[in-house]
Amino acid sequence: MVYKIRVILDAKETIFRDIEIKDKQTLWNLHLGIKSAFSLPGEELSSFYFSDDEWNEGRAVPLEDMSDDGDGEIMSDIYLNEGFPEVGAKMRFQYGFIDLWEFFCELLEINDEKPAVNYPITVYRFGNVPLKAPSKNGAASGKNKSSAMPLLDDDFGDFDADFKETSFDDDDDFDDEEEEDTGYNDVFEEDDED
Repeated sequence: MVYKIRVILDAKETIFRDIEIKDKQTLWNLHLGIKSAFSLPGEELSSFYFSDDEWNEGRAVPLEDMSDDGDGEIMSDIYLNEGFPEVGAKMRFQYGFIDLWEFFCELLEINDEKPAVNYPITVYRFGNVPLKAPSKNGAASGKNKSSAMPLLDDDFGDFDADFKETSFDDDDDFDDEEEEDTGYNDVFEEDDED
């Protein structure tokens, strides 16, 4: 059987792709289909999340095992018919780390497999994919997106105003002539054992 899954980009504009994939393929195959359908850059970390009807995130299924003991469930362990047990079943998909692409995936219908088709395949495209991941407010990453690096935000005030002094010579209280012997240049002789 072939699953037709609608993958909707979380963006201000309506942008989605319909992907057909065999029910015996895995979430890893769907991950590759989504990357191809949306022309996602690079080899970023990604995860699927089981979801309820309201798109609330449930159990995560990552691309790679990040568990301490190394026996966590990954995308290649979950078949499509397990991730999408019935028409209307939903999962969320996140791609990337700093530039986070978020998608909503829903099983639309189940059809018979067509011969000589290499699944997964994108069967319908709607909307143009932005060059950068959209932020939560719908703008492309950048100006309107909150910073991923909190140390650069204004929470800490003006660094230059706090540290106007350009010379820190007074911080060291010892002169070169009076430096203590630190023992770094000690020469050790090996004992001859008879």
